[in-house]
Amino acid sequence: MNFQFTEEQLAVQAAAREFAQNELWAGVIERDEHQKFPAEQIKKMGELGFMGMMVSPEYGGGGMDTVSYVLAMEEISKVDASCSVIMSVNNSLVCWGLEKYGTEEQKQKYLPRLCSGEIIGAFALSEPEAGSDATMQRTTAEDKGDYYLLNGTKNWITNGTTASVYLVVAQTNPELKHRGINVLIVEKGMDGFIQGPKENKLGIRGSDTCSLMFNDVKVPKENRIGDDGFGFKFAMQVLAGGRIGIAAQALGIASGAYELSVKYSKERKAFGVPISQHQAIQFKLADMATNIDAARLLCLQAAHDKDAHQDYAKSGAMAKLFASKVAMDTAVEAVQVHGGYGFVKEFHVERMMRDAKITQIYEGTSEIQKIVISREILK
Repeated sequence: MNFQFTEEQLAVQAAAREFAQNELWAGVIERDEHQKFPAEQIKKMGELGFMGMMVSPEYGGGGMDTVSYVLAMEEISKVDASCSVIMSVNNSLVCWGLEKYGTEEQKQKYLPRLCSGEIIGAFALSEPEAGSDATMQRTTAEDKGDYYLLNGTKNWITNGTTASVYLVVAQTNPELKHRGINVLIVEKGMDGFIQGPKENKLGIRGSDTCSLMFNDVKVPKENRIGDDGFGFKFAMQVLAGGRIGIAAQALGIASGAYELSVKYSKERKAFGVPISQHQAIQFKLADMATNIDAARLLCLQAAHDKDAHQDYAKSGAMAKLFASKVAMDTAVEAVQVHGGYGFVKEFHVERMMRDAKITQIYEGTSEIQKIVISREILK
């Protein structure tokens, strides 16, 4: 067992921390308040290599390992979870899936621009009646010979209004059920493709989320990823990796709330001494620190498994299940440590509490993670 990071991993962590502290803090409350998409910040993240971290340099990526990705995600998420979810979807769901399963032409066409931040990607799986049950796809991709005719609705799509490239999951052969599902690359501007209005969300408000409508959209056959019927397996594979990204996001939210709580506890006085000298606060901080360290180890275990080309279904699900709970619990306690100040926006922890909740829901709810874990241990 080696718990030491390499020089390269430490350099990535330091770069992410510096960027988050210097570039993301300023304006994060305003972006949350007004649901403002962090376009300028995402562009800089692309320039720094954070939008295609694990993609091969051959396609414009950083060629980094998953451990480096987790370290960077934690640092970005400490400050702005909206930026980190945009980063996570682009890295884990879109870039990784394209490089792993796409054709050479697809990789050459999309990956360099996705990695540089010139364009952003989105992954469209969820539907009004197909969230946790991803097999129940109502969106259809009818085979018309040299193209597919795409019809249906997707919802809860991160980067929905700002993406240029969408990986859309659709049913081609209903009689084959999940074995008849395909994934198609859809580009913004295709005839019949409409993005709905942004959702007014509880948290991660700087990230845009919307529904997508497809009305007889003609998608060329060459835009299909993998063989006919590969779509469901593709979706499950990218989501398994995506859980590691969201686990790291949850870890970062928890770490950010904890660090603010430690700082505040040393500054705020009650009964003549800093509140950090009161056992009630000390115990809260002790619980936060312990749970965050445990969550970090689970995240790194999952990242290690992925980098070692081992099965990471269980470790990734465990990391997301536990880290998301730690994020929620820590953020709630951070508000409590801050007292009345924790309830106002300028102290940041109320935003972190709102941001934390979605980590227990998207890319597989906590209940779905328990299903994945139990299936793995009962094999």
